[in-house]
Amino acid sequence: MSLSGLPTRGDFFGGLSAGIVALPLCLALGVVSGLGPEAGLYGAIAGGILAAIFGGTPTMITGPTAPMTLVVVGMVAASHLPDGRVNLGQVALIIALAGALQILLGVLRLGGYVRYIPYPVIAGFMSGIGVIIILQQLFPMAGMAAPSSDPWHIVSKLHLLPGGTVWPVAVLGLVTLAITQLLPKMTTAVPATLVALVVVTAGSMLLAIDAPRIGDIPAGLPSFVMPSFDPGQMGFIASAAVQLAVLGSIDALLSSLMADSMTRTRHNSDRELIGQGIGNIGAAVVGGLPGAGASIRTVVNIKAGGRTRVSGVIHGLFLMGVVFGLSGLVRNIPTAVLAGILVAAGLGCIDYRALSHLRKVPRSDAVVMILVLLITVFYGLIAAVAVGLIIASLVFVKKIADISERETTIESLADQPWADEIDIPSEDRDRLQVKHIEGPMFFGFARGFADVAARAEAGRLLVLRMERVSYIDQSGAYALHDALVDLTSRGTRVLIVGLPLAQRDELEAIRVIPDLVPAADVFDDFATLKASLPAIVAGTR
Repeated sequence: MSLSGLPTRGDFFGGLSAGIVALPLCLALGVVSGLGPEAGLYGAIAGGILAAIFGGTPTMITGPTAPMTLVVVGMVAASHLPDGRVNLGQVALIIALAGALQILLGVLRLGGYVRYIPYPVIAGFMSGIGVIIILQQLFPMAGMAAPSSDPWHIVSKLHLLPGGTVWPVAVLGLVTLAITQLLPKMTTAVPATLVALVVVTAGSMLLAIDAPRIGDIPAGLPSFVMPSFDPGQMGFIASAAVQLAVLGSIDALLSSLMADSMTRTRHNSDRELIGQGIGNIGAAVVGGLPGAGASIRTVVNIKAGGRTRVSGVIHGLFLMGVVFGLSGLVRNIPTAVLAGILVAAGLGCIDYRALSHLRKVPRSDAVVMILVLLITVFYGLIAAVAVGLIIASLVFVKKIADISERETTIESLADQPWADEIDIPSEDRDRLQVKHIEGPMFFGFARGFADVAARAEAGRLLVLRMERVSYIDQSGAYALHDALVDLTSRGTRVLIVGLPLAQRDELEAIRVIPDLVPAADVFDDFATLKASLPAIVAGTR
């Protein structure tokens, strides 16, 4: 894998623009992670360059993201050495394992399945992440030490904000937030977060505001971090790695779909997962934050002209230049400014469109979204996605089953538009019944189809029109089997017409045909059935 495609002038400006946008957010995420601002930069450099080279979305910009950093916060809190220092080796091991899992997902070709995640689950999940970020930054933006990273604990301490706010520091955070929200409405020529970072930092220095600042960050190349394994932490390590791998994969692949829509191209999902995994392994060994495809930075890259992998490499090289040449200036950035930038990022995660439509969408979708949001905030990220997918799947099955059950009606010959075309004596017409079956016959349809046997009248002739049956699973096949057993035991003869070849093979495999319905009573098309009906009706008198 290499830098495919000829680089363009737009790739240079796209990568540079993305790097400028990434700078303040990488610094902020590094600080909030507990690993330091340099960790955000190292992760963006290593992960950004490697994912650009090996990934499957040419215009993707990869770097630390809010969802991934939230997991790192918990990892850092649980990974300490006896002397109180963060166990960087264990953190690096978890990030590297997450990268390896992403590579495995790509090798197993599971990348395309992200498109099957229902929108309410994604909206609730991303909105929940936004709420967590905002809660975690309220105290730092007010000039106070954060009481905890746990949302429950933060909510229980919100009453301390009014009395403990350091207003000169809080003003820095509020002005930063105001610039990030208002400047894009006036111009998009310059990144709002970068303007806020520079203007508010310069103002705080000119006014000599006593505010907590980032402090010194290492200049030059990062040190190699050797992953370390503690057998007593095996459960925690595996759980955190799975969380990072799942979140990073979802985040990246959703950003890939967005990039496709903007560039009218088609990404390679499996290769993208492999590239993201390689990027995270690279970030791990240099002590950087794990990353994923960053939607905002990718949009900036595309709008500035980025079209090939070179743009992602240039984004990483720009940030490398910051580490080598501007570390002395970065040390003066107030942490309240970074908190304001992160609150803006949290606000950007919230799906306002979905929230505004809560009363207009189906109630089940609204419930799924709100439930996922609450579980995300107050319980856990992976649990939220898992619960959301399970509930959304059950709701979908219930809806399809309800539709099927409403359609399980049996009609008489007189109700058919083709009744007059059949030469059947009037005294025999009431003996013929017709059942239309459409769509998939799956496990959610079984109970509804079983009602067919109960509704059919004994001793009649029942025609099952199955031209539009698109799929039969094991439950559907067994439901049909049980219904036919009941029907034949009561003297009802069943004719099947129009059954697609694949579905016919399934019924023959479990001996529904010919044990319950003779092959002579299975018709390929409706025209053949109509021609045979008079003789069949006469033979059942």
